[in-house]
Amino acid sequence: MEGEGEGEGEDEGVGRGEGLAAAPLGAPRRLWWIGSVALVAIAAVVAVDRRQDLAAASHLIAAVRPPRLVLAAGFEAASLAALVALQQWLLRTGGARLRLRVVGTAVPAANAVAGAVPGGAAVATAWVFAQWRRRGVGQVLAGAVLAVSGALSAVALLVLLVAGALAGGSAGPGALRPVVLGTAAFLAVAAGAAAGVSRFRPVRRLFRRLLRRLGARSRRLRDVEDGLRALVRHVRAVRPGLRPWWLPFTFALLNWVCDAACLLACAWALGIAVPWRGILVVYALTQMTGSLRLTPGGLGVVEAGLTALLVLYGLPADRAIALTLLYRIVGYWALQPLGWACWLGLTLGARRADRRAAAGGRTG
Repeated sequence: MEGEGEGEGEDEGVGRGEGLAAAPLGAPRRLWWIGSVALVAIAAVVAVDRRQDLAAASHLIAAVRPPRLVLAAGFEAASLAALVALQQWLLRTGGARLRLRVVGTAVPAANAVAGAVPGGAAVATAWVFAQWRRRGVGQVLAGAVLAVSGALSAVALLVLLVAGALAGGSAGPGALRPVVLGTAAFLAVAAGAAAGVSRFRPVRRLFRRLLRRLGARSRRLRDVEDGLRALVRHVRAVRPGLRPWWLPFTFALLNWVCDAACLLACAWALGIAVPWRGILVVYALTQMTGSLRLTPGGLGVVEAGLTALLVLYGLPADRAIALTLLYRIVGYWALQPLGWACWLGLTLGARRADRRAAAGGRTG
């Protein structure tokens, strides 16, 4: 298996994510658990209070048309495929040659880990990092691929939110549109200013000096910095300018768009008319809330947020609950067994490879 040469001689440790964010520890971890329990308790109280709406929603789900669910499942599969393509492009651009089968198995496995365990995002990132390292990907490249993938996904989701705010007009909460557009404008101006200032050589030297100081204090920051620099340098050497980044950004955007299409397909399966002018805002805000990982898989948080936003945009409560539950069944629960099967396959395969390598070493 070919790998990226830079960083190959570095330490092989990958526990808790070498060069990656660690899971919450100590007091923050206790606060995380307390907050999670509180959110689940609140969700349970709300469920009891809205039991009539839940009963009506269960009748809607029971009457769902199964053939239409195939379309929802297809969109969810396309969403995962876009994420696989993004990871594959970044790895190949950095010089690593992982098989598509490996990347295609690791992505749903990491998705399952992130959605099922406390601190899942950090644990899943560390696990993927370990998988790349086992297969010859350089440490700095592995960290850079995960960092760039996350950044592109965040930007794509913000673009989707802005598009929804522009398309929605005055629909939904009146104060939401100016807040979304104002925040996006501020971020765009800040990014443009940073890009403009970075063209001056003294500013670049000052920025590099600051990064070196930070890297001297944290090996993780230094590894991520080195990996990002190596990845960007490699892309520029192959195709200079911003043009080559449009393809991975398109993959990141398709990941969200296909998942949003899954939500719409679930509404179609239920025979529910969705609030078209606000659906992108509803979806993007729900994903941003869920990405905080206040509970494993955003359980309770995503359901409450999506239902509340659908109701704010005019959907009756029972239909909003039914749509939310069906979307979560297709986009979360159905993916869990698939993801854990992928995780088991990769983990057992890696252990067999380690045993064969150890046996070969003893024979030699």
